[in-house]
Amino acid sequence: MLNNFDRFSLVNDILPFIKDYTNKLFVIKYGGSAMQDNSLQFNVINDISFLHFLGIKIVLVHGGGPSINTWLSKLNIKPRFENGIRLTDSQTMEVVEMVLSGKINKHLVSLFNKNNILSVGLSGKDANLTLSSPLFLNSNNLVGHIDLINNNVLNLLLSNNYVPVISSISCDLNQDTYNINADTFAGSIAESLAADKLILLTDTLGVMQNLNVPSSLIKNLKIDDISSLREECIISGGMIPKVECCVKAVKHGVKSAHIIDGRIPHSLLYELLTLDRIGSKITV
Repeated sequence: MLNNFDRFSLVNDILPFIKDYTNKLFVIKYGGSAMQDNSLQFNVINDISFLHFLGIKIVLVHGGGPSINTWLSKLNIKPRFENGIRLTDSQTMEVVEMVLSGKINKHLVSLFNKNNILSVGLSGKDANLTLSSPLFLNSNNLVGHIDLINNNVLNLLLSNNYVPVISSISCDLNQDTYNINADTFAGSIAESLAADKLILLTDTLGVMQNLNVPSSLIKNLKIDDISSLREECIISGGMIPKVECCVKAVKHGVKSAHIIDGRIPHSLLYELLTLDRIGSKITV
């Protein structure tokens, strides 16, 4: 039988992390399959709530591609992609904004409310948080990139112990609305806030030598490693933009960026509160 004191060994294991993380700022991107599965969603929000209660400042940026596809199909609009980027015409943009800012964003806020955590749902359009411009020359493709971030509203919320929950929608000077890749959006927010960590919850374990071999996960990466891994096609396909936004964030002051599998229950806590970790960590 366990000694009573052994039951609390976990406290000793995570105490050094808690001491290091208190009052630090983490920007977390949430999307993919972990958002579709109700039990996983419950776990993710509870884990983020736990981190918040430990004294960590959290900004949550979310996407919602699968839900967008579902609603497009309901409206008989065929989702279209090119090189992994959603082709977003004006009709699709309306649906994207309604799903991300209207449905998913407010649902996530309600889950935090259940945990007695004060959270506020935003998009890049609120309080002029972000200013964007088109990513493509084609004016019919309303995919954008972020040019400018005004963090006044985020700093106000964070200083008052709120959790900002941000959908990856933005607009330009003419108030035209753009769909922004959620990974890129989160990376830009992390840079602008000089966050301690950028964490991408994805549908893959991280950067892997062989996608079919889980044990080939590369847990520690330096920026200087990235070029050779791309040349060897170890970093390829959909992993390229994720790694690129992590590298950009780390180069601009974010202390570390993490790519982890959000489909694994409590992957966020495994990554942040254990020495072994569970995903890929990118540092200078």
